[in-house]
Amino acid sequence: MPSVPSPHNELVGALYRDHRSWLLAWLRRNVACSQRAEDLSQDTFVRLLGRAELKAPREPRAFLLAIAKGLLFDYFRRAALEQAYLNELMLIPESEQPSPEEQQMILEDLKAIDRLLGKLSSKARMAFLYNRLDGLSHAEIAERLGVSVPRVRQYLAQGIRQCYIALYGEPL
Repeated sequence: MPSVPSPHNELVGALYRDHRSWLLAWLRRNVACSQRAEDLSQDTFVRLLGRAELKAPREPRAFLLAIAKGLLFDYFRRAALEQAYLNELMLIPESEQPSPEEQQMILEDLKAIDRLLGKLSSKARMAFLYNRLDGLSHAEIAERLGVSVPRVRQYLAQGIRQCYIALYGEPL
């Protein structure tokens, strides 16, 4: 028995048919690799298919562009993270470097941590990293971010919550 397309899927299909070529051209202008542009274009529409609710946007191209820009930002952030890891790896004597398999596992872990922290606001992410990586106190973080110490505590709690979710799943 053939399935009946849902209004949600029909809307995504219409957006795909009407605007995919335009979106792909925009992505190709902003990404050096045409295959990466293809992937980002597809990921944009996959993201729409994954939404529980979707209403027809008034400005479809602006709507698609906002999603694609978010994906593009994530891509560049992950590429920068990978490059920073590879740069640090070059500083380690070759005899002490992890095996290629271990390097790949470490890189995947770094990307997972990046995705996890990417769910936080920029200030919450910075507060968490200042605290966990740089060892800054709550007062020092508050001064750097221009917020109150209680706000820093909230940010750190958000970061710890994300770590808990990553380890154990959603809290009760």
